[in-house]
Amino acid sequence: MSADISSTSDGLLVLEAGAARLEIDPAAGGRMASMVVDGSELLARTGTGPIYWGSYPLAPFAGRIRGGVFEFRGRRVELPRTMPPHAIHGTVLDRPWTVVDERTLSIDLGPAWPFAGKAIQVFELDADELRASLTLEADEPMPGAVGWHPWFPRRLTGRTARPTPASPPAVIGFDAARMFVRDASGIPTGELVEPTPPPWDDCFTGLRSAPTLTWPGVLSLEISSTCDYWVVYDEPADTICIEPQSSPPDFVHIDPAVVVPGEPLTATMTWRWRSPG
Repeated sequence: MSADISSTSDGLLVLEAGAARLEIDPAAGGRMASMVVDGSELLARTGTGPIYWGSYPLAPFAGRIRGGVFEFRGRRVELPRTMPPHAIHGTVLDRPWTVVDERTLSIDLGPAWPFAGKAIQVFELDADELRASLTLEADEPMPGAVGWHPWFPRRLTGRTARPTPASPPAVIGFDAARMFVRDASGIPTGELVEPTPPPWDDCFTGLRSAPTLTWPGVLSLEISSTCDYWVVYDEPADTICIEPQSSPPDFVHIDPAVVVPGEPLTATMTWRWRSPG
């Protein structure tokens, strides 16, 4: 089923297919602002500020960069400390994106990133599946990583009005071979170990299966991606984040990936959902 596509008076892009409705907000960092399936809102808002709601793109880096400082080919780079004392989640999540067409957004990497390039997002929606791609194009060699940061609510209620504390919480299905060790500042050191039990605010690699979220009696959601690294943040009482990333946090120090002109970095993310019965 092809999605019906429209826009709202306040500039949102809307894709609808079956009982699924996606709203994309170009002005708010090109994020998925709402994803409703069978009357349930799958995206949460938790607190104020641009990093605490919806599902937003991460580019040209994902997660924290230690101290907001790194060197690249003899060049010292200092980034704004957006989560002091570190930089976090790239330079495109809090700036307006340009609407290229009804499914596509683009943005330059902004004055905070000292390398020329751009990011491009494309969205596709079917009745039981959402597909998103995120591409980082470089006009000059640069370190680069991309990913997504969705906030999911712990409780859904289908077509009822609101979740309540009595609603069954989501069950996470997550099976990874290795987890990054974090230091006292919460940033990966590069060392890999066997995963510890949750709760987590950690980066993993070597997934054995696609992560899932199951809201008992309401909906199950499978999240797959071409990304090799996943951050899971399930410490909050009301929300869960499952974040595919092409590189781990602080990749510029751990394992610098380089994007060059003519060889863009592209990642994809797919959500598949199923209602019970």
